[in-house]
Amino acid sequence: MCGIVGGIGGRDLTSDLFSGLQRLEYRGYDSAGIAVLDEARSIHRVRAQGKLVNLQQAMEKDPIAGHCAIAHTRWATHGKPSEENAHPHMSGNDFALVHNGIIENYQALRQELTEKGYSFDSETDTEIVVHVLHYEMEKHKDYRKALQATVDLIEGAYAFGIISEEHPSTLVAIRYGSPLVIGLGDGENYLASDYIALSSLTKRFITLDEGDMAFIKQDSVVIYDAQGDEVQRAERVVNIHHEVVDKGPYRHFMLKEINEQAEAVGMTLEGRLGKGRVLEAIFGTQAEAIFDQVEHVQIVACGTSYHAGLVSRYWFESIAKIPCQVEIASEIRYRDGVVQPNSLFIVISQSGETADTLAALRAAKKLGYLACLAICNVPESSIAREADLCFMTRAGVEIGVASTKAFTTQLVALLMLVIALGRRHGLSEREEAHLVQELRNIPSAITRALGLNEAIQKIALGFADKQHALFLGRGTQYPLALEGALKLKEISYIHAEAYPAGELKHGPLALVDERMPVVAVAPNDALLEKLKSNLQEVSARGGKLIVFMDETIKEEANNGTEFLTMPHVHDLIVPIVYTIPMQLLAYHVAVIKGTDIDQPRNLAKSVTVE
Repeated sequence: MCGIVGGIGGRDLTSDLFSGLQRLEYRGYDSAGIAVLDEARSIHRVRAQGKLVNLQQAMEKDPIAGHCAIAHTRWATHGKPSEENAHPHMSGNDFALVHNGIIENYQALRQELTEKGYSFDSETDTEIVVHVLHYEMEKHKDYRKALQATVDLIEGAYAFGIISEEHPSTLVAIRYGSPLVIGLGDGENYLASDYIALSSLTKRFITLDEGDMAFIKQDSVVIYDAQGDEVQRAERVVNIHHEVVDKGPYRHFMLKEINEQAEAVGMTLEGRLGKGRVLEAIFGTQAEAIFDQVEHVQIVACGTSYHAGLVSRYWFESIAKIPCQVEIASEIRYRDGVVQPNSLFIVISQSGETADTLAALRAAKKLGYLACLAICNVPESSIAREADLCFMTRAGVEIGVASTKAFTTQLVALLMLVIALGRRHGLSEREEAHLVQELRNIPSAITRALGLNEAIQKIALGFADKQHALFLGRGTQYPLALEGALKLKEISYIHAEAYPAGELKHGPLALVDERMPVVAVAPNDALLEKLKSNLQEVSARGGKLIVFMDETIKEEANNGTEFLTMPHVHDLIVPIVYTIPMQLLAYHVAVIKGTDIDQPRNLAKSVTVE
C-alpha cells in the first residue's frame, strides 16, 4: 500500500506535499520521491530510499520548487527498495508518474517497449506505464487520447498521478481499483490516495469512481468516466482528525478497533482485486512462479494468528484442494518435522516481530521449503523483511493488546491466498469470481454484525458472576470458538475453554452446569443439525446456552438458551463475520468485570521474547 499526494496552484507546493507524505508515513514505506514542474516548466525529481527523513535530506541538498507536483511513498512490490525503484518514474523529461496498485501484464508490455527502443532504469511495473504513455503520446499527439490508450493497454489495479512538461497547467488523476481523492482549495487543487494527506490544506473533496480520469487545473477539475463521458462527481466536506493514539468517542482502544474492522478489511482488499479475480502479484514479484509449484502448505503462528491459520486450513483443503498443516510456532521450532515436497511455509504475525514465529521462519529457510510467505501488519518488521514473499494486511495501528482487526484482516489475506492457489488446482474462473464477490461483501457484513452491540451488552450481564465459560463450534467455527475463548480470558480473566462441539460427550460435558455459560456459533451450514444435537446435550444438563445463530434458522428461546440473531452471510465468510460478536461479548464482559481492557495483566502487544 503506497501513498500519493499531488497539487497544482499559483505557488510553490513542495513543502505542503512533503507534509502530506508525512501524514502517510505511519504506513511504513521503504522509499519516497517528489517531482515538480519548476519555473522553467521542466520536471525536476528527487527520490530517496528509506524513510521520509532521507527524502527531506535529499531535498535540502537539491532544493526544488514548483507550482505543479506529485509525491509518493512506497512499499515495494516489484523491485527491491532502492532509489531507482522509488516513484515518481519518468519517461525522458516528458512525463512523471506515481502509482498505487499492481500492473499484471507489465512483463509483456516491457518486452514490447524494449523492442520499440525504450530502456528501463528500474525493476518496477510502474515504469512500464509511463513509457507506454510516452509512446501513445507520440502516436496520438493528443493528451487525453494518449492517456485513454494507455489505460486500455494495462491490466490490474491502479491509481495514477501524472504531470507533463508539455501540459504544465494540468495534473492528471486516474483511478481503477485503488482509491484517489481530489482536494479542492482556493486557487489551487490537489490529489491524494487518502484524505489524511490533505487534512491541513482542505476539507472539500471529490472521490473518484472506478475508471475515472480527472484533469486537475489550478481553478478547475474536469472528470471523465470509464466510458469517456464528462461527468460531475459530488463534492463533500470531510473533517479529518488523524490521531492514531486517540480513542475518539470510544471508551477503550479495543472497542475503537472492533468498530474499525469494516474499514480495515476494506484496506486489506484495496487495489488487490481485479475483475472477478485476485491479483496475484500482491504476494510479491516471485509469487506466480512459486505458486505454480505449491503442493502443500505449512502455516505457523502464535495466539490469535494461529487461530486465523486454523480457519484457513479448511479453506485450503476445500477450495484450493491443497493439504495444509497448522502449528504453533513455539512447538514446530523445537521438533524434528518432515518437510513435504514443494511446501509453502506461511508465517502469520501482526507485529512481524513475534519471537517464536520469527525463529520458526529463520529455521524454515534452512529446511528445504519451497518458499516462505509472511502475512503481517508492519512493513518494516523483521518477518516482513526476511520472508521470500510478503502480504501486508494494512490493518492500521492496533493498540489494544487483545487483537481484533488484525485477526479479521489476516483471515481476508489468507482467503485471497487460497483463491490464488486454488486457480491452479481446479478452481474455475466462475467460481473465483463468485468468491471475489464474497470478499467484496465482507465490509458491509461486518457493519451489520456491529449493529448487534446493544444486544450483546445485555447478554454480557449474565457473565457478571461467572468464573468459567465454554465455547463450542464445528468446522471452521471450532477455530472461531478458540478465538472467542481466548478473547474472553485475555481481557475479562474468566477461565474459558473451546472445544469442537462433537467432543462434548468425550469429557467437557462433565463441566456443564448452571454456573458455566456455554457459547456456541451456529451458522446455517451443513453441520447445523449435528450442532443442534450437541446443544441439546447442554440444555439437558441445565447448562446456560448463548447461541450466535443465523437469522434464517427458526428456534424458540427458552429459560436455558439465549439466541443472538446474526445476519445471513455466505458460509465462506462466516468465520470473519461471526468473530465480531465474540469480540464484543469479551469486551462487554470485561467492562462489567472492571478489568484493564487495553492493557490486561501479564500480557504484551508484541511477544518479542520466548
